[in-house]
Amino acid sequence: MKDWNIILGNCYQDVNGAKNVATLNCIPAVFQNIVYAAFIFAGIAALVFVIISGIKFLTSGGDPKQVEGARNTMTYAIIGLVVILLSFAILNFISDITGVQCIKIFGFGNCHQ
Repeated sequence: MKDWNIILGNCYQDVNGAKNVATLNCIPAVFQNIVYAAFIFAGIAALVFVIISGIKFLTSGGDPKQVEGARNTMTYAIIGLVVILLSFAILNFISDITGVQCIKIFGFGNCHQ
């Protein structure tokens, strides 16, 4: 995440004598940080599920039902990681094909010339 003082520089205004009142200019900064945190959380969660499935697989003792459960957990965790990585790849692909590089930057006013 970026430094809040830099992101929120144009976010506050003085309104009717009150200083530093948040405006709608804050929405892109908040949205950017929420999306960034969600991607980090999803990546950490997928990694934790990979580790848990590995432990379940090692402690299954050859029981087919437990092995199948561990395998399913591993499969879904890896699919989750692939989806997370593909979201960035798809965004970069669309940006390269269309030539609009500003869509890689979060915010509402980034594509104005």
